[in-house]
Amino acid sequence: MESEASARPRLSESMRQKKPSEAGQIWPRALRELSFRSLVLFFAGTVCSLVLVLLQAEQRFAPLPVLSTCWVSGFGGTAAVAIGLAYPCVDGCVGQESGRSDWSSVMRCLIVFFGINEASVKIPFEDSRELTLTLALMSLCLWWLFDRTSAGFGLGVGAAFVASSVASVVAVGLGSFSDSDNLGRPPLWLPCIFFAGVVTFGHLGRQLAWDKKKM
Repeated sequence: MESEASARPRLSESMRQKKPSEAGQIWPRALRELSFRSLVLFFAGTVCSLVLVLLQAEQRFAPLPVLSTCWVSGFGGTAAVAIGLAYPCVDGCVGQESGRSDWSSVMRCLIVFFGINEASVKIPFEDSRELTLTLALMSLCLWWLFDRTSAGFGLGVGAAFVASSVASVVAVGLGSFSDSDNLGRPPLWLPCIFFAGVVTFGHLGRQLAWDKKKM
């Protein structure tokens, strides 16, 4: 009996010693995972922003001067990190999850996103309203195919509104929008592009977070 009683304090002391060490291992691992997800999102956002800016610059709807592509790419990468990390956090807060996906779904989402951007500059439309309506429907289809959550829709609309407001302030000051119908202002269809981009990088952020849970 005495040996058992003396063994219990030793076990409790050993458990107390293990808890700080385990906690010390969890935090570096969480930081490494967060850093990895942030790097992937930043790289993807930077590359996609650069491609889209060059694509838009070929047409009369140039979002920003080509000389500012580095600044735009950096901003796009930062926004991708914020969106990709925010989506899983909001899902956890509201207790809502999108359907399980895989990396092939992420690639399809990226392809559809680039297709929407390609349509915005290559398909001839009679006026900007027709183009805006078409891109809005395509963006909603993108959300329906790869998201279908109210949290994702709300984040997409909110982020698109903020991004469009920032683009309006910056672009009007620079006079960089060359669409004659808008007189230097951002085109009406620009929020649709932002909404599709938010859904796309939110989907990528969810997939990265889901891979982390499986590990």
